[in-house]
Amino acid sequence: MTYLGRLTTCSLLALSVGGPALAEELAVVGSWSGLPLHKQYEAPFWSEKLPELSGGGLTAALTTHDQMGIGGGDVYRMLSQGVFDVGMTVADYAVADSAALEALDVPLIATDAATAKKAVEAARPMVDDIYRDVFNAKVLGIAPYPPQVVFCNTEIGSLDDLQGKKVRASGRMTAKFLEALGAEGVNIGFGEVPGALQRGVVDCAITGAGSGYNAGWWEVSTHLLPLPLGGWDPVVTAINLDKWNTLSEDQQSVLETGVRDHFEAPAWETAQTALENDIKCLTGSGECPYGDARGMILVEASAADAEKAKAVLISEVLPDWAARAGGDWAERWSASVGKVTGVSIPAN
Repeated sequence: MTYLGRLTTCSLLALSVGGPALAEELAVVGSWSGLPLHKQYEAPFWSEKLPELSGGGLTAALTTHDQMGIGGGDVYRMLSQGVFDVGMTVADYAVADSAALEALDVPLIATDAATAKKAVEAARPMVDDIYRDVFNAKVLGIAPYPPQVVFCNTEIGSLDDLQGKKVRASGRMTAKFLEALGAEGVNIGFGEVPGALQRGVVDCAITGAGSGYNAGWWEVSTHLLPLPLGGWDPVVTAINLDKWNTLSEDQQSVLETGVRDHFEAPAWETAQTALENDIKCLTGSGECPYGDARGMILVEASAADAEKAKAVLISEVLPDWAARAGGDWAERWSASVGKVTGVSIPAN
C-alpha cells in the first residue's frame, strides 16, 4: 500500500473506530521536505512538540506533499475531501481554486518581516473564510517562507532591467506584476527552475532566498535582487473541518495554541534574520551560518525601484485582482491589509 493509501486508511479508521489512539493520531502533510520551514519548524512541532503538549493525547503521522508525489495545488483539495487531516503548503499554490486567496501574498506590500506579519494577521479573517468555504478546512496558522527574491542568470542592475526578460513567477499576482514591468511571467515548477535557468528557458526566477540557496540556484544564477517581488509566500496550516469537529475542546485548544506558539510564532521571529543570513550565504557578503558562502552578485534595490514597484502595484496589480476576485474582497482587503500597510485599492 502506498503512503497515501496508509494515510487515507488511517483517516477513515480514525473516524470509524472508537479506539482513542487511532482517533487522536492526525495524518499530516507538510510543505517542501527539503526547505528550512519544514526541517526547522514543521517536523519538530508535529513529531515532538505536539505529543509533548498533549501528554501523548495527540500525535501525528507526518509526511510532505513532495514525498507523497502530489502537486502543491492538490494539497487543500485533498484536505477538503478528508484524504488526510492536516495540510500545509504555500497559499499561492491554491489560488486556482480561489482568486480571493491571492491577496494574502501581495508583491512588495511588505519589505520586512514585521510588516509582512502585520499584513498576514490583518488578512487572517479573510483567509479563515476562504478555507472554510472553499476547502472545508479550519486555518490553524500562517507561517512565512523568506521573501521571494529574484535570481537571474543574466546581468541586471535594477528593477527596470527585468523588462523584456522571461521570469519564473511564484504566484498569479507576481506574474501580473512582472507583466506590468514589461517582463514575461513564466509558470514553472520549483524543481524545474535550475534546468530552465541553465538552458535559457527563463532568464530569471523568483523564490525565497533560503530556498534558492538550499536548492542550488546559485549554481545557475549570477545576480541576486533581494526585493520581495514574490511576496513572502505564506504557508497555511489547515485541518479538515470534519476532523476538527471530532476533536474534544481540550484537543482543539492544544492543537490551535500549539501551532500558534510553537510553530507559527518562531517562524515569524526568525524570518528577518533568515533573509539577512540567506543573502550572506548566496553572495558571500558575510559569514554564512548554514554552510559555504556562494558568489552571486548582489543588486541593491534603489529608492526608484521601490517607488516604481509601488506605483505599478496600486495602478495595475491590485485593481486586476479586485476585478477577478469580485464581491466585496477589495473593500475587505483595503480595510484590513491595506490599512496596516498604507496601500488601498483605487475605486472603480
